[in-house]
Amino acid sequence: MIEGIKPYPKYKDSGVPWLGQVPERWVLAPLGRYLRVKSGDMIAAEEEAENGFPIYGGNGVRGYTSKYNTEGPIVLLGRVGAKCGCVHFVSGRFWASEHALRVIPQQTMDLGYLARLLETADFNQYAIRTAQPLINSSIVRTLRVAIPSHEEQRLMAKFILSAERKIRRYIAAKRKLIKLLEEEKQAIIHRAMTRGLDPTVRLKPSGVEWVGDIPEHWSARRAKYYMCEVDERSNSGDEELLSVSHKTGVTPRSEKNITMFMAESYAGHKICRAGDIVINTMWGWMAAIGVSSRVGLVSPSYGVYRLVDGNKFLPNFLDLLLRIELYRGEYVRSSRGITSSRLRLYPEYFLNIPVLCPPLEEQKSILQFILNATAQLSSVIDTARHEIEFLDEYRTRLISDVVTGKLDVREAAVDLPDEPDDILPDIDDDALPDEEAEDAEPEEEAV
Repeated sequence: MIEGIKPYPKYKDSGVPWLGQVPERWVLAPLGRYLRVKSGDMIAAEEEAENGFPIYGGNGVRGYTSKYNTEGPIVLLGRVGAKCGCVHFVSGRFWASEHALRVIPQQTMDLGYLARLLETADFNQYAIRTAQPLINSSIVRTLRVAIPSHEEQRLMAKFILSAERKIRRYIAAKRKLIKLLEEEKQAIIHRAMTRGLDPTVRLKPSGVEWVGDIPEHWSARRAKYYMCEVDERSNSGDEELLSVSHKTGVTPRSEKNITMFMAESYAGHKICRAGDIVINTMWGWMAAIGVSSRVGLVSPSYGVYRLVDGNKFLPNFLDLLLRIELYRGEYVRSSRGITSSRLRLYPEYFLNIPVLCPPLEEQKSILQFILNATAQLSSVIDTARHEIEFLDEYRTRLISDVVTGKLDVREAAVDLPDEPDDILPDIDDDALPDEEAEDAEPEEEAV
């Protein structure tokens, strides 16, 4: 228990479910009394660049441009797509796209407090049901909130910032540990997948520069000799909905923490079958690819490929092989697009990528070796990830309890040092999209 934290002396009923009881002296009013909300502006693809001012959309930074339409510090709110309701506290010059709402305080309001209030409000629950969730300025302005005095806001933001920095430093240390262990794990996988298990085996040139030498009894042929693209569509849309991730390959959407609204119908979506290779075209360059273990539905924009000879690969071997770092680099080189946020891995380029093919019995031995050799590493990684999840949940609950008045942190915040409430470092430093973002359609295609 942090010294100085306790409930407020007196409360009143706010009449707002997500607020509940609030401190007696806080003012209940629509959020629009305290701020203006403006949508961002559309930017053409040809105006994007490799560097310059960041372009903010609903999912955060989605590219760069040579011009800007907003200067912070300011609070942005994602208005459409997988990150609908996501809060970004942005400073400096940047371009706010049409997928973001600019939240601009009208009266004296601490920006740090406002950002946390918007985050706690969880606007995704108020989104309009379209093909993707959508929030507009009216939804933000009409939301009823309970607002403390400006001095209380300042102290609350100061307390939260201090707590967040401590939590994020601990999370960063855990992520650094995970990164080191993942690198060790990937090194084991890479060696087994590209050289086999026999250190005395004779090697031969693979004929592929980025692959190098391989065991002399292995083959390395372009994917088009092992598989072909298929385009089978669902008539009813009743098949199981599947997700394609760089982290877990092809898995049921029901097992993912996805908050996007479901479509009215999935008729016309692509069908994949057990053993099919599925690529999320939008995130293929990040190795969002995998081998399906079941019949299911995937986006019409995804690539589905079927093995010509089912006796060439064990599904689990191919699933692991296609997501190792060696292949990720080739996916980037084979993808096409103006900037990284618009890269796409199209069929003709994927099918031109060489695939390593050991004998089936050797594939089985390699899989068993990898499972045994990485078991302890995987266990430590899982423990660290659970600790991160717990800390992130604690952070969310703490912020919610502070900005809704469940905890009075004024006394605890008084003696804390004043720190600039700038953009906090990202707690996820692996530079990869989260799995929910991977399941979203590209922003320019959003409804």
